Amino acid sequence: MAAVAEVTDQNFDAEILNSDTPAIVDFWAEWCAPCRAIAPIIADLAASYGGQVKVVKMNVDENPATPARYGVRAIPTILAFKGGTVVEQITGARPKSAFEAMAKNLTA
Repeated sequence: MAAVAEVTDQNFDAEILNSDTPAIVDFWAEWCAPCRAIAPIIADLAASYGGQVKVVKMNVDENPATPARYGVRAIPTILAFKGGTVVEQITGARPKSAFEAMAKNLTA
């Protein structure tokens, strides 16, 4: 299982918005059971799409500014970014197929 990189409020713009590589950002928290449930799926995406899609996580408790900027009110919320713009959103735990479809859309 690949380690999923963490992004912060401080490096979010550089790592995600200013990147030429599309990205999937998992907004999560330690105490969130559904977040922990999808963690292996997010790690699988990172392994499967490495190089094509950046797959990263952001702890909302440690980094409140970025989730607020994107209106993240429930976790897990997963946002897909392409060209610095949100192109897709998933809120809540979903089957692996939903996350794979998101990644495929970014590489199409």
